[in-house]
Amino acid sequence: MAIWDKIRGQFIDIVEWTDSSSNTLVYRFQRHANEIKFGAKLVVREGQSAAFVNQGKLADVFEPGMYTLETDNLPILSTLQGWKYGFNSPFKAEVYFVSTRRFTDLKWGTKNPLMLRDADFGLVRLRAFGTYGIRTHDVAVLLRELVGTDAHFTTDKITDQLRNIIVSRFADILGESNIPALDLVSNYDELGSFITAKIRPEFQVYGLELTKLLVENISLPPEVEAAIDKRSSIGAVGNLNAFTQFQAATALEDAANNPGAAGGAMGMGMGMMVGGQMGNQMGNQTAQASASQPPTAVPPPIPQAAQFFTAVNGQQTGPFGLDLLGAQASGGQLTRETLVWQAGMAQWTAAGDVARLASIFAQTPPPLPPQAP
Repeated sequence: MAIWDKIRGQFIDIVEWTDSSSNTLVYRFQRHANEIKFGAKLVVREGQSAAFVNQGKLADVFEPGMYTLETDNLPILSTLQGWKYGFNSPFKAEVYFVSTRRFTDLKWGTKNPLMLRDADFGLVRLRAFGTYGIRTHDVAVLLRELVGTDAHFTTDKITDQLRNIIVSRFADILGESNIPALDLVSNYDELGSFITAKIRPEFQVYGLELTKLLVENISLPPEVEAAIDKRSSIGAVGNLNAFTQFQAATALEDAANNPGAAGGAMGMGMGMMVGGQMGNQMGNQTAQASASQPPTAVPPPIPQAAQFFTAVNGQQTGPFGLDLLGAQASGGQLTRETLVWQAGMAQWTAAGDVARLASIFAQTPPPLPPQAP
């Protein structure tokens, strides 16, 4: 009985693979030294392909289904091994199961910031990350370009290379787009779709298909984000004076509710602070009100009184105002024949011929008549 079990163990009559992992891309069927029985059953499940390799050469590829391994459905392997008609002996061949399902939630991201020119911030450093999905596009290319003789090939062995391709193309596309950093969030879908179409042919070189790429986040440096947050906070507060008064009033109320010594001292301090703030506000309001009112009308300067020079005994005297000239006329020092001059006159003129001095002589009585003997 033991001999019969040993003989039966030398031949494999069912070839199948049940995948319990989440990242296996290619798995080589473990037959060890055993041979595959002619007429054995091959089970290929949905999301799988099975490829037979003979001495390093790819032979037949099977899609999902159940097959009986015979000469009819192994035409390439039959040719490579030189099987004759009526072949019914066990044979040796490597069987690779290739997962054709979609692998999702693979990560990509920039290891170092991307230096870009931005319309709002000038030179800026950006980081980006997201996810992408792949699946097998061509079994033969995948086995030839990536797997080789690897018995268990997982997505971890290719994701670094794929990530480098994505980041390189993403940086190039982002630099050429000239999209402002603050507007990138509204273009995530467009960037993802464009990058997917751009680099899909490069994935096919490895026998893979890039099914979808998502841009999840493009971030600015922490110091720039902090400045934006501060600016947003100021905008959310609105009227800073009103907000300051509200905070002071709230603090004053809290201090009033605390009857302790510390609370009383705090209340006094807060009261002084509120009073100072109110005083400053009233001063600012007064200054603003004064600035908003039109300037007070200022009367023009009083016109300067007329000034005349007089000629007395061949000497220039003066200048004298009209009041002094009136007094001189009353005392007889100034007569109608006295020569006078003021700025604007062409020459010295008799006082009686100057119109502005007519009122002086009108008030001066004529000389007394001579008394009778």
